[in-house]
Amino acid sequence: MKLLIVEDDKALAGELCAFLRRWGYETAVPARFDRIDEEFSGVMPQLVLMDINLPYYDGFYWCSQIRRFSQVPVIFISSRSDDRDKIMAIAQGGDDYVEKPFHLELLKAKIEAVLRRTYQYQVREQILVSQNLSYDGRSGTLYYDGAVVELTRLEKRIIRKLLENRPAVVSREELMMDLWDTDEYVSDGTLTTVVSRLRSKLKACCGEELIGTKKRQGYFIQTPAGAAPAVSGTIEGTVDQKGGIWHFPI
Repeated sequence: MKLLIVEDDKALAGELCAFLRRWGYETAVPARFDRIDEEFSGVMPQLVLMDINLPYYDGFYWCSQIRRFSQVPVIFISSRSDDRDKIMAIAQGGDDYVEKPFHLELLKAKIEAVLRRTYQYQVREQILVSQNLSYDGRSGTLYYDGAVVELTRLEKRIIRKLLENRPAVVSREELMMDLWDTDEYVSDGTLTTVVSRLRSKLKACCGEELIGTKKRQGYFIQTPAGAAPAVSGTIEGTVDQKGGIWHFPI
């Protein structure tokens, strides 16, 4: 799913992109705010996050322009709290309105709800593996910074098993039993090779050794030191790790 974030505050737009990419979404930010309709056509997103106070023309205008040729859902994000602004947003074709400041999890829930209503989209069961690395439990797909990490069928089985049991150790015997449930022949040496290959792929993504080995016991997924949580705090030029809310100047 690709999201277009129409927000002229570069720092805020960057933080929103980073947060949403952790959950497997592709994101784009317009390069020109006097041609939002053209930027939209170039990106072809499945959802738009639209600020109201923008250069050249406001978000109401651009939403009405997009509605001339697309029914892609638009969620307004704004510090304006007047009910008249919220009514105007819906009247111009908006699908929802999130008032700043807002919790990041609330924004994510709003996005998922609108996508479900619009596309009968079944929200992915996302597991945050590490910074910018997430696992989709429904499809068995691994994402790094929104891009798919190519895994073989056996590698998908192993990472799923390790994540289901994280942080506990999964024995080689358990992994072998799980892999035998496929139509491929798996030997003890094959397991060692597949785990080693998977470990290398994960390290290539995030630079951390995520799969640990417990001697004579098995393997486990470990959380690297300093990894960011799935949701981080507030912004007022910086991120407040305690608040859990984004604050914006009005």
